[in-house]
Amino acid sequence: MKNAAGKIRGQLEQQIRRRLLQAIFEQRLPPGARLTEEVLAETFNVSRTVIRQVIARLAQDGILVKNTSGATHVASPSKVEAKQMLAVRRMIEPEIVKYLANQANNLSFADLLVHIESEARARRAEDGGTLVRLTGEFHLLLARMTGNAVLARLMTELQALICLAILLYATGNDACHEDEHRRMVDAIKAGDGSAAAVLMIHHLDHIEADLNLEESTRPGFEIGAALNWLSGGG
Repeated sequence: MKNAAGKIRGQLEQQIRRRLLQAIFEQRLPPGARLTEEVLAETFNVSRTVIRQVIARLAQDGILVKNTSGATHVASPSKVEAKQMLAVRRMIEPEIVKYLANQANNLSFADLLVHIESEARARRAEDGGTLVRLTGEFHLLLARMTGNAVLARLMTELQALICLAILLYATGNDACHEDEHRRMVDAIKAGDGSAAAVLMIHHLDHIEADLNLEESTRPGFEIGAALNWLSGGG
């Protein structure tokens, strides 16, 4: 019974982590937002023990930050940190698409193609929050396709932090150009790793060009709207 209860609690913690990450990917939870165990426990209707574990895991990944006073905030990447994260992506992501292209004959592209269509629908519907999440999840899906769990975890952390940096420093609304992801997938499917890597580098160039890392502005934010969405009310 104790093992079963632990398994259920572990699944619950994972669901809450995913929901919080989704809120970050959709830019509902901004950098610096203050979160408390009490409020999150009430929002998700779970015990503070569960929330404490969720916070500990996300803090370990650098997505949440616990201050010496005990307060917890969503990470607020500095301009230097944003540049460092982009540099890491340039090291990793061209290699990911080259690896996938080399393995193209052994891979299923069904989920990736469905994802691309979901991006297109969100773009047509002008659903900005969903589009931001989907364009970020595209990169996570590529990492998961490698079958490397360590790489997938690293990309999840990087993508969450990049979403926060975009919210802080973006100058436009669409760093992901409409056909860039589809063209990358076409190159991977064709087994052309070199072309896929070049397309990824150009894609990262566009993301970086959309960030003003010299001067930042922070948008206004109301925590109540985010908590309502997290609890399923939005």
